[in-house]
Amino acid sequence: MTSDETRDGVPLTNLGGPLFDGANATKRDLVDYLDAVRDRILPVLRDRPLSVLRVRPGQAPFMQKNVPKYTPSWVRTVSVWAETSHRQVSYALCDDRRTLLWFANQRAVEYHPALVRGDHATHLVLDLDPPEDNAFPLAVQAARLVRQALDEAGLAGAVKTSGAKGLHIFVPVAEGVAMEDLAAATRALAARAERVDPALATTAFIREDREGKVFLDSTRAGGATVVAAYSPRVRPGAPVSFPVAWEDLPRVSPADFTVHTAARLLGDGDPWAELMPPPQRLPDDLVEQGHTIPVARVQAMHEGKRRARARRGE
Repeated sequence: MTSDETRDGVPLTNLGGPLFDGANATKRDLVDYLDAVRDRILPVLRDRPLSVLRVRPGQAPFMQKNVPKYTPSWVRTVSVWAETSHRQVSYALCDDRRTLLWFANQRAVEYHPALVRGDHATHLVLDLDPPEDNAFPLAVQAARLVRQALDEAGLAGAVKTSGAKGLHIFVPVAEGVAMEDLAAATRALAARAERVDPALATTAFIREDREGKVFLDSTRAGGATVVAAYSPRVRPGAPVSFPVAWEDLPRVSPADFTVHTAARLLGDGDPWAELMPPPQRLPDDLVEQGHTIPVARVQAMHEGKRRARARRGE
């Protein structure tokens, strides 16, 4: 296949084609955007096992974890045991411009790095998911609840749009925290935020139990991934997950940040790095409280089985 151009030794092909239905962007727009923000996005991808969401013409988007057989030898990889599928998965490590451009040419739109570097967890993360696509202001209100819970725990975090309909709050943690303690602290933080205004926010994992409230998702600890800051999303208009100062949240919309606008809005800055607090030690009382809260997925699984039995009249 003849390339349209070459950057950093990477042949780039079919750049004029549409990126995906509803993107209002071409593959060139994706490549140009990622190349423009490479000095901002590479630090949040580096040394982290990476999953990407790819789009191919005429196909549904698909999540790629295992690198394909045709991956260039210069793409660094790491082998990780996947407990759910009981197999080794060879993840890419997107550490440099050449690898990022190769992924862009593969039509990798979304970049989902793991929340670990090596064996160390790096962040506590809450995903604020409003009940509807047009309910972003509710997510902003819920973010205030989380910030209040963080303040009362003596912690600080940074916030970004998810690039979809909600927000992500990241709290950097000191190296050495046990995964189970990090997961517990995440549950406790969500519970404390919910308690501030239970009419607005909920930790209910089962969707039908949320009653139109913002879901405070505390399940991202451990080996989970979260879409990276500055990553585009496979959503109408090709929005970007974008860092926002806490005080600016009421004045922004997810649609403000797209592959067409985000690089210009950044200028020479890197707000994700600039707004991110230093790593912090998790308070003992937060961890202890979290260990008394059931794991959401497990609790939801048991509750789902109980409801199914009730429907059958058992």
